[in-house]
Amino acid sequence: MPEPRLKGADETIPAAVPDPGPAARSPFVRLTELLAGITPGKPALSLAVGEPRHAMPDFVGGVLAAHLDGFGRYPAGKGLPEFRRAAGEWFSRRYTLPRALDPEREVLVLNGSREGLFFAALMARRLISPKKRALMGKSEPAVLLPNPFYAAYGAGAEAAGCESVDLPLPPGGGWLPDLDALTPDLLDRAIAIYFASPANPQGTIAPRAYLERLVALCRAHEVMVFADECYSEIWLGEEPPTGVLEVAGGDFEGVVAFNSLSKRSSLPGLRCGFCAGDARFIEAFGEFRNVAAPQVPEPLQWVGIAALADEAHVSASRDLYKAKFDVADAVLSGRFGYERPDGGFFLWLDVASVGGGEEAAKKLWQREGLRTVPGGYLCRSGADGRNPGADYLRIALVQDLATTQAALPRLLAGLS
Repeated sequence: MPEPRLKGADETIPAAVPDPGPAARSPFVRLTELLAGITPGKPALSLAVGEPRHAMPDFVGGVLAAHLDGFGRYPAGKGLPEFRRAAGEWFSRRYTLPRALDPEREVLVLNGSREGLFFAALMARRLISPKKRALMGKSEPAVLLPNPFYAAYGAGAEAAGCESVDLPLPPGGGWLPDLDALTPDLLDRAIAIYFASPANPQGTIAPRAYLERLVALCRAHEVMVFADECYSEIWLGEEPPTGVLEVAGGDFEGVVAFNSLSKRSSLPGLRCGFCAGDARFIEAFGEFRNVAAPQVPEPLQWVGIAALADEAHVSASRDLYKAKFDVADAVLSGRFGYERPDGGFFLWLDVASVGGGEEAAKKLWQREGLRTVPGGYLCRSGADGRNPGADYLRIALVQDLATTQAALPRLLAGLS
């Protein structure tokens, strides 16, 4: 049974209607409302927003200064040729691709990956082929989402006029959507699937075999695979995550990878990202963005070019995340279902024992001044009314090491 159509962000949702979740309202707006009127018990510290606080690369200022004249002209929608080449070359260095990407046809600059992920659903609907329409019959186009999911996915599906279908998680855990739930009937009416590895907020990294099966299933039914890989450079083990383009074959048909410099290079305010893959999609997406999407100023693209060419700052930042999770291992071992994630920078804690995510967030703010996000704000309730994140709390380990060392004991104290 399809879920009720989501309401807009400015509409009031009656209490009798199941909460549609992050596609309708920002989790951070909801958090502000939850904590309104509660005085923090200690100096406030935000562990809520996934905004890296690591030092920016030291070359940023110099690159900006060298290209200030670029602010005096409109940038091309598809991006500087130099940026697209830099992004394509980075993909080739980072991943084992079946062939090099064509920067003219298969790479596009974005105003951050969020913008691209949002608009992607609209483009998927525009590109429905006659064969796909025949498969769909009279069904409403569907977009498949993990649950929990990044809010931009659901917002894009809604803006495209598509039904959002939450993919169940397998009983065995792992927080990867259950590929056995991708039945032929569902895939016939789906036009796209959003997928993240490492996942937000659980940090799960999809194995290569999982990605291969996902791409094969979707290709057979003309379902676009939109891979959100913005956490791809924050892995906490020894091996980097496999990228979806590594398993997409020589033509990258039906597959698009999205990435940015926000997490990789600790430049969330740069608003410079990129996507790469299926040439037909990239061409149409570029034409659409020329009239409908924000351009990326040339000086910011030059910073992106420098950042993509340098791995030293990325490695140093990754080592810092690993050190912070070493602290989490020591402080939280055996508590609240803590397990060191595969990647990303979030803790995803089971706080059912203290009343669930909302109650835990209020306690931490009132007792310790820690701002955290209830897991239910990152998920959507199913037809049965159950929200898979209701018992969880998301904590972003984005501060420096010393702050993290001080914050995690406060977290434990606030939940005790």
